[in-house]
Amino acid sequence: MPPPHTARRTAGPKRESDVPTRLPDRVIARALRLLGPWRWLTRPVFVGMHLVPSARPLLFVGNHTLYGALDVPLLYAELLRVHGIVLRSLGDHLHFRVPYWRDLLTMFGTVDGNPESCAALMRDGESILVFPGGGREVAKRRGEKYTLVWGERLGFARLALEHGCTIVPFAAVGVEDGLDIRLDANDLLATPVGRWIERLGLRTDVIPPLTTGIGPTPLPRPQRLYFQIRPPISLTATPAPSRERCVALRDQVRAEVEEGIAELRAFQQRDPRRVRAPWLFDRPR
Repeated sequence: MPPPHTARRTAGPKRESDVPTRLPDRVIARALRLLGPWRWLTRPVFVGMHLVPSARPLLFVGNHTLYGALDVPLLYAELLRVHGIVLRSLGDHLHFRVPYWRDLLTMFGTVDGNPESCAALMRDGESILVFPGGGREVAKRRGEKYTLVWGERLGFARLALEHGCTIVPFAAVGVEDGLDIRLDANDLLATPVGRWIERLGLRTDVIPPLTTGIGPTPLPRPQRLYFQIRPPISLTATPAPSRERCVALRDQVRAEVEEGIAELRAFQQRDPRRVRAPWLFDRPR
């Protein structure tokens, strides 16, 4: 890992978006320590790390897996170890409405994914992480295993074009093989509780599923996690890009991520070490 002073920029003056310019060394060190046991258990495989360019800013765009937080920290740690990159994640607005949770996210570098914060990070040459599927992709439903739920979102494509940053597509596989969905949002919305939620006008797209992993518990079965960096997409700054250009770029990135998922799943099927202690944790096929 590079020395701490090479992994981040030094703090600058406060900006209008109030986006912190760096993460304290002690926060990064604490996060890496906490991640150690999970890394040991999941033995992650990283493919294509050499493709990460040295140019800045970078926009990492990939698939969100179930629950969203079981694999992303490992990618954070590997990019820091190999390239000295401290990723800044764009979080769903919903996270920042929850007291204490929003403070924890902010402490670890996540920012509210609004246009002002994104633009400020771009101007500072930061490496940004974005999941176009947002909270909906985290709250997967039956039949959506490793499916991209991006809809018609164009925000990340417009942001990248306006600032001329390089997009780094990536894919992640493994988490969703360690959990089984027992109850999803569709099930809940078909009940009186679901109808009550709808009447209150609450968001129904981010209702998390109820899952089981090891036996009847919610603990995920230990599965090897796989990550693949796809070929970067270099862009030229384009003020006020057209919708057609944004759609074309989004679809290009989506195709790269989907191809990465397919390649990782094929690799996973051939990997004899994909499950730790299969006699104990693997689900009968």
